[in-house]
Amino acid sequence: MARYTESVCKICRREGMKLFFKAERCYTDKCAFDRRSYAPGQHGQARGKVSEYALQLREKQKVKRTYGLMEGQFRNTFADADRARGITGENLISMLERRLDNVVYRLGFAGSRSEARMMVTHGYYRVNGRKVDIPSFRVKQNDIIEVAEKRKKEARLADNIKSAESRHGIPEWLSLDKDNFKATVARLPRRDDTTLPMHEQLIVELYSK
Repeated sequence: MARYTESVCKICRREGMKLFFKAERCYTDKCAFDRRSYAPGQHGQARGKVSEYALQLREKQKVKRTYGLMEGQFRNTFADADRARGITGENLISMLERRLDNVVYRLGFAGSRSEARMMVTHGYYRVNGRKVDIPSFRVKQNDIIEVAEKRKKEARLADNIKSAESRHGIPEWLSLDKDNFKATVARLPRRDDTTLPMHEQLIVELYSK
């Protein structure tokens, strides 16, 4: 399976905002974005005219990279959102938020989405009592997500939850029992539940061409 292997710090610099790929490091003075907040490359600090297409493309790239999807995966997710009832842009955000790797990150079971993907593929989590090792698995309302029993003693899990509560909080659509490393999907995520500054209409316009 294809995956991005270059420096993830360059992605934050390219998109002009912190995307928190490196967990703890992103909150320290070692963060590459804080030290060099301009785009990477020889002409990174140059200012040029930005076209409408460039704005749409950058927004799509930002969202795609934040959630850790490859181009084909993102396009398929958009197609699902377009087919579903409701507003396409809001459907897209809801489907991205409901990915198991994102849910694990938002609950604080992992320090970053990349760590969450790794932990999911290594069988750390159960959904409704069954092992799910597919990061793109979409949770549904009333689903129960919990850490596998043999993994609950790992110190980093409690540390990750504590950090998540103090930094970005646990979203309202998820109900967390942190003592038992278990959570319930209380409802489906809405547009205002995402913490990422996002202009989803630009993505809709891009794919509508």
